[in-house]
This record gives sequence, structure tokens and C-alpha cells, in this order.
Amino acid sequence: MLDQAPEAKPVARIENLRVEFQTKDGTVAGVQDVSFEVYPGETVCIVGESGSGKSVSSLSLMRLIEFGGGTLANGRLIFDRKKGGETDLAKTPQSLMRTIRGNEIGMIFQEPMTALNPVFTVGRQLTEGLRLHKGMTRRQAEARALELLRQVRIPEPERRLRQYPHELSGGMRQRVVIAMALACEPRLLIADEPTTALDVTIQAEILALVDRLKRETGTAVMFITHDMAVVAQMADRVVVMFRGNKVEEGTVEEIFERPQHPYTQALLAAVPKLGEMRGKAYPEPMKLFGVDDQKIEPITGEDKVLLKVEHLTTRFPVKGGFFRRTIANVHAVEDVSFSINKGQTLSLVGESGCGKSSAGRSILRLVQPQSGTINLDGVDVMALGPEKLRQARRDMQMIFQDPFASLNPQMQLSDQVAEPMKNYGTLGGAEIRKRIEMLFDRVELPRSFMRRYPHELSGGQRQRVAIARALALNPKLIVADEAVSALDVSVQAQVVNLMMELQADMGLSYLFISHDMAVVERVSHQVGVMYLGRIVELGPRARVFENPQHPYTQALMKAVPIADPHLRKTEKDLNFKPIPSPIHPLGYEPAPSVYREVETGHFVLETDSGY
Repeated sequence: MLDQAPEAKPVARIENLRVEFQTKDGTVAGVQDVSFEVYPGETVCIVGESGSGKSVSSLSLMRLIEFGGGTLANGRLIFDRKKGGETDLAKTPQSLMRTIRGNEIGMIFQEPMTALNPVFTVGRQLTEGLRLHKGMTRRQAEARALELLRQVRIPEPERRLRQYPHELSGGMRQRVVIAMALACEPRLLIADEPTTALDVTIQAEILALVDRLKRETGTAVMFITHDMAVVAQMADRVVVMFRGNKVEEGTVEEIFERPQHPYTQALLAAVPKLGEMRGKAYPEPMKLFGVDDQKIEPITGEDKVLLKVEHLTTRFPVKGGFFRRTIANVHAVEDVSFSINKGQTLSLVGESGCGKSSAGRSILRLVQPQSGTINLDGVDVMALGPEKLRQARRDMQMIFQDPFASLNPQMQLSDQVAEPMKNYGTLGGAEIRKRIEMLFDRVELPRSFMRRYPHELSGGQRQRVAIARALALNPKLIVADEAVSALDVSVQAQVVNLMMELQADMGLSYLFISHDMAVVERVSHQVGVMYLGRIVELGPRARVFENPQHPYTQALMKAVPIADPHLRKTEKDLNFKPIPSPIHPLGYEPAPSVYREVETGHFVLETDSGY
């Protein structure tokens, strides 16, 4: 009966870990003298921003860090192997590590598409580990794979086993990765930012799923994240990392209610919390730790309409058959109408695939809409020919989600910011130089950065360059497509505040596309909630957030994790309907969008949106 006693022994102990990387500037320590432990059945969250060393710690425990150019310079990695007793993984040969990896320590990676092999079916990838580590027959492994897919609540699991990763959505792929990590019932599960790339509804389900599986199986979980709301939702204990060092450790309540280290306090201060803007009519900057004199007054904007979009419809052809004919259409944007006032922000929120990015790109005619009207400050954008459209684009610019992909890796930053001005021939050489310096000052980057290349900057700094480039031509409208979603929380707060400051000074209008409800609540004058190509609810930010009327908006609000450990969500709180397919046969004509005005300026879709 001894087995029933609670294990007082940790599953894993990291002691005085130091990991070094060789660079052209010499040796750099990714992690210095870090120690913590994980007990059975508990979740330890390791928090910190990019470059803090949180992922390096987990990859060291798996001994994968050597494959990433790191060396274990010091420390012990003690792992309790149940049958084999305690083992120091730092000294374990790679041949034995192959047995431990996957079998005794499972890992969920951040990006499910790179963790899955695109050329093998889901079934083959799930059964491989079972046959290798557990010696199962093919039939036994397939039965277990089916059971695992049911456990992670994947609909139609029999069909999924025969599908390839690219045929599944992001959330489904992440569930498959979780099923693979749990296949051999590991004693320790390491989850490295497993929900960063996911929508809020899918994130909520995945977090609740990992929590339920932990309780059912007693597995220890090491959860790595930079999202404090996720920590509040998941953690029993929290380890805070900063620049390769552990700066604080404590229970989740201690960390949230009595943070001791200035870095932890700054991290918590920068987290936007849903509901903070109650009773405030206009957007306000985020509070930054240690910054008292925030200079932005509430941004009121004007009553004049800058952009008016009516009945915008964008569809993409689906080709198939022997002759690659169009056999169906993806109804990406369906009968969407809204307007943005000068100096104000309208946010479009919704999950991946709801059509919000397609709507933003359609307005700039980066994708060609099927029908509808787009009027920007008196100019009918839909009626413009190629040359006129090129001129009109001076007034509307875009900031993309991934600044690394939207910047040219071979050009100096000053040249990239100058390029729009050179293309349009607006200024002479000396004036361009002056304007670049002014733009770098505006986005709070040192002028010495002008000679740098994109790879020499952090993600937040690259996004500032992208903003400077978007401002180069003095546009009236900026479409920000998930412009802050890839950034760390404190950097995100700074970039959002910068965008609001520029709005206040220059009278910019933003179409802000995001799936982060707490950020949207901070920055918006108006909010449109999108679902399956249509706006299902539209109105002033305060009304949509404080009185959501459409069932989808209500479900979205419920899913947002809140940075308070006392307000945790359970799987019972989350019951999302699976999103129907936006692909329809060629002759299909959906019903037009009909809205009911609930209160002044607050509209809810009456047409059946499928939710």
C-alpha cells in the first residue's frame, strides 16, 4: 500500500544549471545558476520574456540543447525514473536519452506544424512512439492512438488518424501534439508556449485539457510561457526568469498578490486585464511599471468619417479536378459594412479563419474583393485603376503581424524606412534623411540603429521599424494586422502605447485586427466581432464589452483567461461549437447581413451566422 502515499520526492530537480552558447563575440550564458524542482501532479510555470532563458532550461532537461548549439557548462539535472531510480540527465549518454525522451518525459512544442512530420499521417506519427517505446503491435498501437485522440477531445478521431497534419486546423494540430506527448504516459510533461499561436477560444480549451489530463494521470507539468493570464490559469508554483537568472519563485497566489522582484512587478503591471476599461469612454494607454507621467490624454478623435466600407465581400476560389477548375469558393469576407472616424480606432476581433485579415487586406486591395464599396476620405478605392490605386496607397498603410517577414533581411533599416518616400518621390535626399531620423525618434529607437539590419534587433524593435516605415508617407489610415500579438507583454504594452501616442499627435485612424480581447478593450473606440466572414456584433467598445448580445461574442468573452489565480476557468465554462466550413459550392449565395440595433450605434446580426 506504500504506493498510495503522496510522493514527497520531486520528479525533476534542476540544480545550478549553466548553459553556454558560442557566438562570434565569445561565450554567452543562456542560463546561469538556475535551480528549481517539479513534483508529481503539480504544474510549475516558468515565466519570462524572449531571451530570459526559460526554453533553454527545458531543452536542457530533454538534452536537446546540444542540437541547438548549447553546451551544459555546469549543474545537475536529476530525474526520478520510477523504475531506474534517480538519474543525472546531464551525464546520461544520448542513446539512453532516446529511451527517456517521449517515453518518460513528453514535450509539447510551441509550433505544432514544425513538431509534426508533414509526410506521415497523424495515425502513423501517434503509433510510432508506442511501437518503439512500448513494444505494441500495430493493432494495439492504433487502438491506443484512437483512445488518445478521444482523450484530447478531437472530433471524428477515426477519420483524423488517416489525415495529414496540413488537413487539420492549428488547434487540432496542437491537440495531436499533446496526444503524442502523452502517448507513453510520461512522468513529466514539458509544455513550451503551447498556446501562443492559438486563438483565445482554442487556447482556453487546450489549457483546460492539459489541466484535466494532469489531474487524471498525476503527471508533473513544466509549463513555459510569457503570458501571465495563462500562468494564473494553470500554475501551482511559478518560477520567474530574467536574462538567464531565476529572480523569483513562489506559489501562484504569492506571485500575483505579493510580487517581490521589480521585474515580476513590471511583468504583472504590463498585463492588460479584461474589464479594466469599465466606465471609460475613450481608449487609454497601458500602465507601465515605474512610468508615472504618461502623457497621452484620452483620445477622442473626430466626428468625421474617414473610411466607409459597405457590403464588402471577398471570396477565394478552390480549385480541383484534373483541369484545376474552380469547384467551390472560400467565403472569407461576407457582406461586411463599417466606418472609421478620423483619429479613431475600429478593432476587428475573432478567431483564425474568421476573415478579419482578409477584410483588412481587401480594404487596401492587396486581395481583390468580389464586390462592395470602399470609400477613403472621399476616394472610391474600388473604382481605381493600377496607377491611381498606387497613389491612393500613400494614404493607407499596413503593419503586418511578423515584422521579420515584412522587412528585407539584406537592407539597412534606414533604407527600408526611406524606400516608400523614394518610391513616391515625395522628398529630396537631405529631407529624406531628416525624416528618417525624425521617424526613428518618434518610434523611440536610437539613431544608431539606422545602420543596422533586421536580424540585429529584437521582435519589439523590428515592429517599431515596421511602424516607422508605415508612417513614412504620412498616411491617414493604418491597418494593423495582429501587429502586437507576437510580442512579449511589456514590449506589447510599449508598442501599443506608442501607436496611441502617434494617433493622438498625428490624428491617425487605425483598423486594428487582433484576437486579444484585453488589448482591443484598451485601444478601441469601436469594435466589430467577426465570425465566419461576417461581423456578428458592432458598436462602441464600452457597449460591446459590457453588454455583449451575440452568443459568439459572449463565448469569446468567457474564454479570455484573466490574470487572477482566483478566477480560473474549467472545461465546463467552455462549450464552443465547432466552426463550420467557410467553403461553399459555386452557385451558393448566402443571405445578406441584417442587423438589429440594440442600443444607439450597437448592432447585432439577425441573419443566421451559424453560431
